Amino acid sequence: MDFIERIFGVAPDGGDGTTEVLYIAVVLAVAAMVAARVWLRRRAAMRRR
Repeated sequence: MDFIERIFGVAPDGGDGTTEVLYIAVVLAVAAMVAARVWLRRRAAMRRR
């Protein structure tokens, strides 16, 4: 998990990978929230019919 170090040549977390793990966790959480919102809107639209 050193993609920031490889791409940018800096180690914001001292090379232990916690920054990359945090970025991945945030992206996954946002994706889950967007998916849930889309699913809930579609479900609500189906109930209105």
